[in-house]
Amino acid sequence: MPLIQVKQLAGRSEEQKRAIARELTDAFVRATGVRPEAVWVTIDELPPENWAIGGTLVADR
Repeated sequence: MPLIQVKQLAGRSEEQKRAIARELTDAFVRATGVRPEAVWVTIDELPPENWAIGGTLVADR
């Protein structure tokens, strides 16, 4: 069972998350030929105070 993990800042809509899961699954199926039912996608959302870029919290940008 392939597992695709997405880590992103919180704030995307439920519809956007559906699209992410669908598009990633479709891409994996095209690339590998596995059945869509075998592909798992998890979406972890992090608040901006828990994510830093270049040593600066995103919340401080």
